[in-house]
Amino acid sequence: MIVVAGGSGLLGRLVVSDLAARGERVRVLVRDAGRARSVLGDDVEVVAGDVRSRDGLDELVDGARAVVSAVHGFLGGRGAGPVQVDERGNASLVDAATAAGADVVLVSVLGASPDSPLELFRAKAHAEQHLRRSATPWTIVRPPAYLETWLAILTKTAGTSGRPLIFGRGDSPIRFVSAGDVASVVSRAATDATLRGQVLEVAGEPLTMTDLARALQDARGWHGPPRHLPRTVLRTLAIAARPICPAFARQNHTALAMDTGQLTIDIQAANTLGLPARTLSDVIARFVAS
Repeated sequence: MIVVAGGSGLLGRLVVSDLAARGERVRVLVRDAGRARSVLGDDVEVVAGDVRSRDGLDELVDGARAVVSAVHGFLGGRGAGPVQVDERGNASLVDAATAAGADVVLVSVLGASPDSPLELFRAKAHAEQHLRRSATPWTIVRPPAYLETWLAILTKTAGTSGRPLIFGRGDSPIRFVSAGDVASVVSRAATDATLRGQVLEVAGEPLTMTDLARALQDARGWHGPPRHLPRTVLRTLAIAARPICPAFARQNHTALAMDTGQLTIDIQAANTLGLPARTLSDVIARFVAS
């Protein structure tokens, strides 16, 4: 059996689908079991649990040969942000997996570092460190930004105008990858013990946010130049919203970091594990069709 924590999110549900297609028995660990069942259906075992508390985690991962962590607190409010979920929550999950004798596949982030300007990247780095120090066999997967996430954001901000809103200037190259490609790597890592002790970086291809917005417009037949939210506004929101809505502040801070090149990573794009990669046109076509 393989346990997938965070199995109802964008990446998690794709991982669950991939593992099920491989004939694996999967147990999904989520905070909202009702919502997860509505997303995953009745053929997958869904259990309620919260990685922020060690209580009950040992029982939930008992019997697993591997535990996949696809949790994140990027959009979490007070008490459910990256420190609580990605750092401390992953530490609890790793400790429970170690006690159960299970391997761990941790979904981190490309560019994770204790010195990162972004809270999520620091929290993921601390989770990686905890996992490496543990007694359990491990594999770390580091993906960049998901194409599907940003296509959804650009679509939502376009509204009826057909002109997506770009956060900042939109001219800095950013690495993007399909969540489906990351799911293929994660499910492979969960089932292939020869990948233990490895860090798998799913680099993706560099693309500016303006290029992505225009590709989306072309696919949908939208016209007119994309709109822009100035960097000064992003800076103001990142600071002003912090005491009121930390998740919103976090989003603006991250958008600013992406636009100013703070997340530029010097790494060669790789066809990780020899798995086929989806092209931008394929991803957009699937996104528009759905």
